[in-house]
Amino acid sequence: MTFIVKLLATGFGFGYLKPFPGTWGTIPGIIICYLIFPLGLAYQFAAVGILFFLSVWVSSAAEKHFGHDSKKIVIDEVAGMAVTMLLVPNPHDWRYYLIGFILFRIFDVAKIEPEASAEKLPRGWGVTMDDIAAGLYSWITLQLLANFLIKL
Repeated sequence: MTFIVKLLATGFGFGYLKPFPGTWGTIPGIIICYLIFPLGLAYQFAAVGILFFLSVWVSSAAEKHFGHDSKKIVIDEVAGMAVTMLLVPNPHDWRYYLIGFILFRIFDVAKIEPEASAEKLPRGWGVTMDDIAAGLYSWITLQLLANFLIKL
């Protein structure tokens, strides 16, 4: 079980990459979304829900191995990217994923309230919820850009 927890927590090893493991950790999220989201809305919502609860559980378990909110734990970035990409206008178009990635990284680093406060929640909830908040900020921005400013 320890191997599975570490594998999932590190985003299949991306959390070990330097510099900026959180940035590297978004890559599995992009790949998952790119493969699953074109299948339809039910798959998108299912993926977001599964990744959210998996992130809370796995990051809680992974803190025992890596320490509290370790940079190596990136499953929360995977869940945050899934929130960012939810309902993207064309889930087949890689350009939305690029824009979503940039937005998510900006909001994840900026830690705009209540994102920063969410980090203070206990265990896996704190690890995950700040990235869910960053994903929500990114999702709103991406939807506004996609529907009003840019047409890809």
